[in-house]
Order: sequence, then structure tokens, then C-alpha cells
Amino acid sequence: MQEIVSPAKVAATLSEHWSPRVVAELDDSFVKVAKVHGSLAWHSHENEDELFYILKGSLTIEMEDKTVVLREGEAFVVPKGVRHNPIAEHECHIMLIERKSTLHTGSEITDKTRSLADQLRPV
Repeated sequence: MQEIVSPAKVAATLSEHWSPRVVAELDDSFVKVAKVHGSLAWHSHENEDELFYILKGSLTIEMEDKTVVLREGEAFVVPKGVRHNPIAEHECHIMLIERKSTLHTGSEITDKTRSLADQLRPV
């Protein structure tokens, strides 16, 4: 993909919550955006770190040993193997950077889990 992309503008156009969409790729990673609201699910990614960057709003990430609150313009990396649960009290727009092998909700399957094919759909 050799196009200029505005993650914030793409995220604003999304209609589904917790349904990330791939907006770019680099080496073995995808750059994804999503609109989120409510709670996703407790899960982990055993072999991959996951970077959350807040485009709009705020996001709480619960982990077993701590909780972080991210605001617009802030980023946080959840290390591989760490169980976490993202929560947005109000609608929040996020950008994620993840390896291409990262499963949306790890080994946990819920009604919010999205396949890679779903995430690769055109916006």
C-alpha cells in the first residue's frame, strides 16, 4: 500500500465497534484502526506485543497486575503473553500496530472476535 492514509479519518468512517480494519502494512505488521465502546474481552497474544494509540477519546486497558488509562495522543504497548481487557466508557477511536499473526482476541472467541479476512475488508 503506497498511499497516504489518515488513520483518524478512516476510524471516523467505521460503523461497527470492535471491528478493526487494516489501513497499512509494514514488514510483518499491520496498522489497524477501530471504533470501540464498552468492553472487548479478557485475552492475550502469546507471541506478539500489541501497540494501542488513541486517536480520539480515552481507553482503559485492564491487566492482571495493573490498569492504564490512555488519552488522545497517547500510546501503550501490551507485552506478549499479558492478559488484558480494553474498555471504552465512551466511544473511542484507536490505532493498533500488531504482527500479521496476531489474532484479534487471542485464543478467546466471542461475538466481537473478527477474522483477519474481516479486518482486511475495504473500508
